[in-house]
Amino acid sequence: MTDIGFDGRVAIVTGAGNGLGRDYALELARRGARVVVNDLGGSGSGQGASHSAADLVVQQIRDEGGEAVASHDSVSTRAGGESIVQTALDAFGKVDICINNAGFLRNNRFEDLSDGEIDAIIDVHLKGAFYVAQPAYRAMRRNGYGRFLFTGSASAMFGHAWQANYAAAKGGLMGLSHVVAIEGSAYGITSNLLMPTAQSRLADEMNDGFMEIPAFAQAVAGADYAASADRVTVPFNTPLAVYLVSERCTATHGIYSANSGRYARVRICAADGWVAPMGPTPPSVEDIAAHFDRIGDMSHYHEPMTVYDEFTAVAQAARRQQVI
Repeated sequence: MTDIGFDGRVAIVTGAGNGLGRDYALELARRGARVVVNDLGGSGSGQGASHSAADLVVQQIRDEGGEAVASHDSVSTRAGGESIVQTALDAFGKVDICINNAGFLRNNRFEDLSDGEIDAIIDVHLKGAFYVAQPAYRAMRRNGYGRFLFTGSASAMFGHAWQANYAAAKGGLMGLSHVVAIEGSAYGITSNLLMPTAQSRLADEMNDGFMEIPAFAQAVAGADYAASADRVTVPFNTPLAVYLVSERCTATHGIYSANSGRYARVRICAADGWVAPMGPTPPSVEDIAAHFDRIGDMSHYHEPMTVYDEFTAVAQAARRQQVI
């Protein structure tokens, strides 16, 4: 198999001054991409700003013989997002790849989350992805080619106590990626979501307060970490991230997990369920109760790729159940 390269490609990586974003930017540059290294330079909780984080990564790329420019704009405003993309256009003339990775944590109990803790996370993780991706998408559409990677989280897909704000934002990114994938299919643009797992500086923003939830504490203590020793690190996530934004990868509309050296597609699917008898009369609440086990039976399921695919799946289920 030939090496996967990025010669001639231009990549934007947000939150690239540290952690996952830094590693993505370095690997893309080593494989030939010209990279916009974006980082506001704030802390793991989103406090403060500094040019040094992005500048140091740019210098490392240049020292290794690559091409890169720094962007110190915040993704949390539309003007900032526009400026990040304009930096790529001014320096390199186009945008081929956009990895929306910028983010931070502000953990708290769901009931105690303040407006500040909610808004700050939504502004950077979710709205920030819109603000960068929209101008990047326009540039990609003009060229008939593009690769988006949105950074999701298992906290959204599977759940993590004390992270309701973070999980809500990351869940929103899943929906955003799906729609970008659908609309982008007309213009050579793909979009996928990656759920990375790494002990990065964001881990320093977590504490064990969530262990007050008995069922969650049991899940933490009872998990089997046998495959995870020395493998819950940033570099274990980079190969999948880089592949997903490569020309070689034509997969789109996907959700992928990187955890402890295991790489897997994650599916959103619906059970065959129970189809009520045909006719204009809805079933009763008692009918739902009587068929609730079948509603939750996952022995047969389907994976709609658009909302309209679900109508076809419903018709297929109805035929299997001899309702039509």
